[in-house]
Amino acid sequence: MSEFAPGLVTVFGGSGFVGGQVVRALARKGWRVRIACRRPDRAWKLQTSGAVGQIQAVRCDATRDEDVANALTGADAAVNLIGILYESGSRTFNAMHVEASRRIAEAVAARGLDRLVQVSAIGANPEGDSDYARTKAAAEMAVREVKPDAVVVRPSVVFGAGDDFLNKFAKMAQLAPALPLIGGGQTKFQPVYVGDVAEAIARAVTLPEASGRTFELGGPAVMTFEDILKLVLRETLRTRGLVPLPWFAAKAIGGLAQLTALVGIKPVLTRDQVISLQTDNVASPEAEGLAALGIEPTGVEAVAESYLWRYRRGGQFAEQTA
Repeated sequence: MSEFAPGLVTVFGGSGFVGGQVVRALARKGWRVRIACRRPDRAWKLQTSGAVGQIQAVRCDATRDEDVANALTGADAAVNLIGILYESGSRTFNAMHVEASRRIAEAVAARGLDRLVQVSAIGANPEGDSDYARTKAAAEMAVREVKPDAVVVRPSVVFGAGDDFLNKFAKMAQLAPALPLIGGGQTKFQPVYVGDVAEAIARAVTLPEASGRTFELGGPAVMTFEDILKLVLRETLRTRGLVPLPWFAAKAIGGLAQLTALVGIKPVLTRDQVISLQTDNVASPEAEGLAALGIEPTGVEAVAESYLWRYRRGGQFAEQTA
């Protein structure tokens, strides 16, 4: 496969869990990486992921045209990883998903950059029930209106050391006598490894033939919410009950829990997240995925133990199971 010659790529939102892995993957391919984020101090640790001077972090507020334009100065490509899971003040789904994506796409098009990769999510749907799903879809459409050859990448729920997925349930298992099966626990997921997602995004930046395509990234196995909780309990060597929690009750709890966002505290759950859980998060059989980019997916069982051991009684010294 032909490839774009590595140049300078700006990664918007590159200081987070997925972003850090994307920066490393791009650096390995020889790209110079500019991390554009609100808090550059959170990205400084990534400078050791490449050669001296290869990775740079700059402050960028994606709600400001000037900041976005400055972040793209001299760039050859861009990746937009900006996304939120809950609203807080001016950081609404519309502002951070739709408006920020449109602003970045317009700046990329104005500069004639070869490649823009828009990172969305499986479940993005203009007619979806959740605000998250609708605004992710609206962001995709806003980007494609401005730059039709943009690449859209839609991961399922992402796992790996530092995730807010398996780690969240493992922490709950440490403290709670039982774990909730929201809506009965039968919602389906296709967990995808963060390293595979990062490599897919890096290849989407590099390969000219990815132009204008959409990739849905899922792991090798489809799992229910109940399957995932049982996996967490196995890996943390915990015995906990699994208690069904009806949708109406989960929405009520999410509505109360999300109030912590008003005082700057990350909510454990929101009503919109519960609504999202009512729809399966699985790649479409007709969609192109990791295989189309030459990547073999990594199973969750192969990775989970490497970081969930810390939630066992005794941590790394806990008695191992056969």
